[in-house]
Amino acid sequence: MGTLYIGLMSGTSLDGLDGVLVDFASGSPTVLQHAYRPFTAAFAAELLALNSPSDNEVHRVALAANALAHAYALVVQDLLRAADLPASAVDAIGAHGQTIRHRPQEFDTHGYTVQLNNPAMLAELTGIDVVADFRSRDVAAGGQGAPLVPAFHVDVFGHGSDHICALNIGGIANLTVLTAVRENGLAADQRVLGFDCGPGNVLMDYWCLRHTGQTFDRDGAWADSGTVLAPLLDQLLAEPYFAKAPPKSTGRDLFNPDWLSLQLRFHPAAHSTDVQATLCEWTAQACANDVQRHAPQTKLLIVCGGGALNGSLMRRLQTALPHVEVHSSAKHGLAPLQVEASAFAWLARKALLREPASLQSVTGARGARVLGAIYPR
Repeated sequence: MGTLYIGLMSGTSLDGLDGVLVDFASGSPTVLQHAYRPFTAAFAAELLALNSPSDNEVHRVALAANALAHAYALVVQDLLRAADLPASAVDAIGAHGQTIRHRPQEFDTHGYTVQLNNPAMLAELTGIDVVADFRSRDVAAGGQGAPLVPAFHVDVFGHGSDHICALNIGGIANLTVLTAVRENGLAADQRVLGFDCGPGNVLMDYWCLRHTGQTFDRDGAWADSGTVLAPLLDQLLAEPYFAKAPPKSTGRDLFNPDWLSLQLRFHPAAHSTDVQATLCEWTAQACANDVQRHAPQTKLLIVCGGGALNGSLMRRLQTALPHVEVHSSAKHGLAPLQVEASAFAWLARKALLREPASLQSVTGARGARVLGAIYPR
């Protein structure tokens, strides 16, 4: 088995696709290339629409999955071209797919999670083994199916000093508590805690697009121009999800424009800029509250995902956690926009090795499981 893998990630923010070519020759991941392709506005709108019940869904999901596979294949081509490598040099692609429903442990007690994807087509287009559908096995084992990145966080950030947390801020924010990774010098990964804190960029991006036409608030500059509305902030923080104990996960099924509209109905005169400032503060406060609640001894918070590039959000996190060093993951070996894609390259490798890649303490499943379905080249 070789050491080169590709990880592909399109997240809740619906901005586009990140791909990385990763070398595991040293055991730890080394990113050799990173490629990004944005979604067209029309495709992003269709993916967003498919998060809610709509007409002719089966047909539209199938066509969107085909389009996503073609977009993934273009990112793979970009990576191989930049590295001057043939497809045969890569062992496998880990392709997360686009989550359009996430309802674990509901309805029939198991619930379900759906990632729109066509991995068979991706294998056909690239000539590389594809590993996909990473979440379903954990859900079948009684788990949340999310978050999946904490096991990867343990591998890349869980070494060195104690009292570390990793915070991934994509569309949804998820926290990994690494303080319990080592106990008496021995690995104790089963005690790692990880869960979705709540919204990351998802509602800030929505609000920014609606009122400025921009897909995101660059560096949080628009949020910084507004004033936090304390009554609205308190109301947002009163959402019952925040009080739930882990394991827990969430997504657009809860935190969506309709949910935000319900919150804003009591604040009809709120200026859009002030709402953005409040959403940014809310995201920071929700994440900081979870660090303080579940890892009060934390000395270092490593932040990755698009939120790590939002200067306003990072400053608000630091203010909310005055005794914690808040760092971008770039200071710890992985650029913020490469972490999650690298995690799915890592998960693909785990699948080919038939090694468990989930953590029971994170998802609440009956035990660790080998994750992913393999589509041969």
